[in-house]
Amino acid sequence: MCSISFIYLISISLSCFLLSLYFLLNNMIYFIEWEVVSLNSSSIVMTFLFDWMSLLFMSFVLMIASLVIFYSKEYMSNDYNINRFIMLVLMFVLSMMLLIISPNLISILLGWDGLGLVSYCLVIYFQNIKSYNAGMLTALSNRIGDVAFLLAIAWMLNYGSWNYIFYLEIMQNEFEMLVIGSLMMLAAMTKSAQIPFSSWLPAAMAAPTPVSALVHSSTLVTAGVYLLIRFNIILSTSWLGQLLLLLSGLTMFMAGLGANFEFDLKKIIALSTLSQLGLMMSILSMGFFKLAMFHLLTHALFKALLFMCAGAIIHNMNNSQDIRLMGGLSIHMPLTSACFNVSNLALCGMPFLAGFYSKDMILEIVSISNVNMFSFFLYYFSTGLTVSYSFRLVYYSMTGDLNCGSLNMLSDESWVMLRGMMGLLIMSIIGGSMLNWLIFPFPYMICLPIYMKLLTLFVCIVGGLFGYMVSLSNLYFLNKSLFMYNMSTFLGSMWFMPYISTYGMIFYPLNYGQLIVKSFDQGWSEYFGGQHLYQKLSTYSKTLFLMHNNSLKIYLMLFVFWILILMNFLLFL
Repeated sequence: MCSISFIYLISISLSCFLLSLYFLLNNMIYFIEWEVVSLNSSSIVMTFLFDWMSLLFMSFVLMIASLVIFYSKEYMSNDYNINRFIMLVLMFVLSMMLLIISPNLISILLGWDGLGLVSYCLVIYFQNIKSYNAGMLTALSNRIGDVAFLLAIAWMLNYGSWNYIFYLEIMQNEFEMLVIGSLMMLAAMTKSAQIPFSSWLPAAMAAPTPVSALVHSSTLVTAGVYLLIRFNIILSTSWLGQLLLLLSGLTMFMAGLGANFEFDLKKIIALSTLSQLGLMMSILSMGFFKLAMFHLLTHALFKALLFMCAGAIIHNMNNSQDIRLMGGLSIHMPLTSACFNVSNLALCGMPFLAGFYSKDMILEIVSISNVNMFSFFLYYFSTGLTVSYSFRLVYYSMTGDLNCGSLNMLSDESWVMLRGMMGLLIMSIIGGSMLNWLIFPFPYMICLPIYMKLLTLFVCIVGGLFGYMVSLSNLYFLNKSLFMYNMSTFLGSMWFMPYISTYGMIFYPLNYGQLIVKSFDQGWSEYFGGQHLYQKLSTYSKTLFLMHNNSLKIYLMLFVFWILILMNFLLFL
């Protein structure tokens, strides 16, 4: 089933890519309406929007999905239910396709909820308590966005149709469109895990690694960004853009800080995804939707590769994810290490790799834009943090000696997994320049002073040095001293957001529930209700029993009284 799915998806991906080129060169948009049911004057119509953006994104999603499925053939080879796993992944991709090509809120909701439901099934795939908790957090966080989406659908009734694409240009300054835009922004923030909904994203790492590669590169978390790219007009013409710029900038900063204190390999990469999502959202909120789309596509390539390499390392390390137990992987697994380092450098924005073209352009656009000092600081400092945790990761995993059991058999002989990674390796190297030539009709010429041009490079070098220094053992132990302990706990736990999202949300309702149960259900209502009645009746019956038991005369007298009362009652009737 893996091979069939791989061939099928890669062929559709290629055809979508060629179509997107055709649409891009001819500046075409196809709007297709399919009348599903027509009954008298009522009709149910399914609408699809095909333009270069949707076709290009679809081709990338399908390409990554096909390589992930090919990779899963070996990674999940010990799983008895591998066909069920592949079916879930295909359903996931299908939901994403529906979301990408829909200009209609109702059909987007089908894909949106499909993503939420299937992601829950995939997060709880390895059935243990950690997976169940992570799945519940993921599903419930996303439900907030789903409710916002349903409210937006209800608000769209003001316009008589759910095809939002018709009304964006004309109605952008109207109150209704502002409400719909703010609801869409809330929905996108939950799906793309912006502050304060960030805690589910690292928790979702409980899913199998191939799923993480798919989810974190091009499907679930990018759905929110893609939705806001479609709604970009409302963001750039209202205060919503300014609010999103602040929240996404803080998300980027928080995720970068958190990754520098984390020791779980998959969580570090998950936090780097969160940081890049913040970057996409923040540049989108400034009105540069093409740049956000460009970074979305380049990020999808190297992030999928990064997760695949992490999966291969974890597979070889006997399912250990702690980077402190790794070391010397470049000697034992040279090919995987090469892919890992290339994807890491692309993430940092190494010149002429995929990430460089989009990240460098974003930072230079920020430099020439009318943006305040705080946002400017967040952009550049977060870029430095990205390089810092990437170099820290390389230092822990690639250098030195292997720190875990000497009986571990590390090897690069998983050829199926390596072939899957090689396809993405090529795209991670050439993808950025290729997309740069395609998406922008003319080359960007950004004129800045020399110190502003070199600021990005300087920030990256300082970030890399900082990452190396933080990894040195004596500095690390100083960092763990009592003086720094509280700070590292705060920064390393994503500003306590996972606790706020779980214990913080659950504690007070459960506490009140306990008080209500104690004071009402097992308190006053018991006293005045069943228990009290039972006690009184049992007391009376015991008293009567004692009286009957001790004196036959009283018993007979009571019997006579009863007869007299009964006769009087009958006479009155």
